[in-house]
Amino acid sequence: MLTSSRFLILAVTAAAVPGLGWSQSSAPRGIARLDTVRVRETRSTEPLAPTSRSATRIPTRLVNLPLSITSLSKASMDEQAMRSLAEIVRFVPGATMGQGEGHRDQPTLRGISSTADLYVDGVRDDAQYLRDAYNVERVEALRGPNALAFGRGGGGGVLNRVLRTADFATHRLFIVSGATSDQARATLDVGRAVGSALSVRLNGLAETGDNFRGIGFRRSGITPAVTIVVGGGLLRASGEQFEDRRTVDRGLPSFRGAPAPVPTSTFYGDRALNRSRAVVTHGRMEYDRAANASRSWRSVLTWSRYDKMYQNLVPGSMDAAGTAVSLSAYRNDTDRRNLFHQTDLTWRTGGAGTEQVLLLGAEAGVQATTNFRETGYFGGTATSASTPTSGRGAVPPVLFRQSASDADNGTRATVAAVHAQHQGSWGRAWQTTIGVRVERIRIAFDNHRTNATLERTDVLVSPRAGLVFKPTADASLYASVGTSALPSAGDQFASLTAATAALEPERFATREVGAKWEPSPRLRAGASAYVLTRSRSSAPDPQRAGVLVQTGEQESRGIELEAQGEVTPGWSVLGAYTVQRARVLRGTTSAAAGTTVPLVPAQMLALWNRLQLGSRIGVALGVVHQTRMYAGVDNAVLLPAFTRLDGGLFATLGARLQAQLNVENLANAGYFVTAHANNNLQPGSPRIVRLSLALH
Repeated sequence: MLTSSRFLILAVTAAAVPGLGWSQSSAPRGIARLDTVRVRETRSTEPLAPTSRSATRIPTRLVNLPLSITSLSKASMDEQAMRSLAEIVRFVPGATMGQGEGHRDQPTLRGISSTADLYVDGVRDDAQYLRDAYNVERVEALRGPNALAFGRGGGGGVLNRVLRTADFATHRLFIVSGATSDQARATLDVGRAVGSALSVRLNGLAETGDNFRGIGFRRSGITPAVTIVVGGGLLRASGEQFEDRRTVDRGLPSFRGAPAPVPTSTFYGDRALNRSRAVVTHGRMEYDRAANASRSWRSVLTWSRYDKMYQNLVPGSMDAAGTAVSLSAYRNDTDRRNLFHQTDLTWRTGGAGTEQVLLLGAEAGVQATTNFRETGYFGGTATSASTPTSGRGAVPPVLFRQSASDADNGTRATVAAVHAQHQGSWGRAWQTTIGVRVERIRIAFDNHRTNATLERTDVLVSPRAGLVFKPTADASLYASVGTSALPSAGDQFASLTAATAALEPERFATREVGAKWEPSPRLRAGASAYVLTRSRSSAPDPQRAGVLVQTGEQESRGIELEAQGEVTPGWSVLGAYTVQRARVLRGTTSAAAGTTVPLVPAQMLALWNRLQLGSRIGVALGVVHQTRMYAGVDNAVLLPAFTRLDGGLFATLGARLQAQLNVENLANAGYFVTAHANNNLQPGSPRIVRLSLALH
């Protein structure tokens, strides 16, 4: 693990080493710079990223994309001291973050919950852990099925982290911060060109802390990157070593359909026993070359390893008198290794007021996963115990060992896919996007307990089509349809049984209309309306006990509004508003027809306003509001509505030094932010004050 002292030594060394200094340099001569993003000091007036490669695998202006996409820059994240995906998705319409058992990211997008619809630069990052934003250039949230670009799953959308690259620009940023919740954090971003054909960059992180519930954590990360001009193109290579250790927080139980009436700092279990460790290693090589103005190709090779362990005591139901809470315990180890290769070929033609872009691509990958689970036995014999509602009762010692139903398995998923896409511009006003992905995925599941092997091979066909009308160059109206599918082994390949192996993949289909407007490079607004259906969900056969049929169906409907950027000189906004409904139309194995999907509030609002008062001082005020939502799919427990106020103060102290004060939950409101079913309810934090110093 990278300790704070080692990180500070790294920061000083990076600043002093020749070639990582602060002098300016230019891009290599004769080579077109691809996907370059510059980091500037003035956050409130930073131009927005004009294009995205993620949605269509071709750099395309966001205003021309026939789908909903939110692109949040690192400058916007830093302004609110965002560090995690849970904080970032507050400003993504239609998105909430589940508790994820206290140790993983688990977003719900347009009513679809997933632990696997997470990507890094367009490549799967689908293991279960809590990600950090220290090395991120921007986070893109693409809503609706996006299988054409990303592959299986992604029924409600995907979250794609775009990492910082060595881009032949000079970067020098060192940020240290501390908070009243006993948190300390340091990040580093340095880079520059070394001659005309080489660029280097280094990002680093060290953080330690505690929160109001006594949940301690330590995390560290280092991401080196290099770009080389070779063969008429750009070769980019990068790696990451990231580690997260923390206390697993399962939150509070419910009582009579609402959060239990106990102090929100109450902890059930044993903080020393509730712990998780995730070690993530990434390696990536990418070659991008334009043969000429009409032809280009791009090839990406990635390798990742995820070593994950967590163990915990889990609060269950509270007794009828409200005097005791049941406890259970388990431990889980997962090791996953991913290897992916992607290649895209692009041809461009034009003439007579039209432009045609044809993309042909392929992807191949292997994901090998091992899972080992153990049950916790209290006093060595009992699988459950109870503790007073105060959380201060003694808990018998816990011994972890395998029970008859605990997982001990290995899974190998082999993926081969091809995709084709055409983007056309027909005169000044009309544009089209049409494409299809054909993906073959074979899953081999080895049960080490029984020496049984189950296999399933699916061929997934995922089309997408969109039509864009451009009344002006900076505005668009669009309509789109698209589908994706998820094999019966689920997000993490852990649910393949003799019964589920015979099931067809679940299917997701969306219909969407929307409008976008970019009146300036610093301001963007959009609106969309959608209907998303999830079909082929498993349900119990009413005629044959123990048999599954695929008659379950879910529908999500919603309207999403968003705005981002500088409204007037000195006044910038970031806002998202959602009206939505997600319900089960036909019963499934986990929900009856008519129930509302959990973690989907009917309305959500997140708004951040920053006002620059002269050249040295800025102030900000934000609000986050959610109506009530269900904690579980049985609709037995409601999390109440809440409104939270946040604030910020920004000061330029010198040519290279800036100070920033963020206050989360200004009014010190009590609220519950998310859940993991009915008895793991996560309270929001009371007021937090965070001070940051940034050296440029």
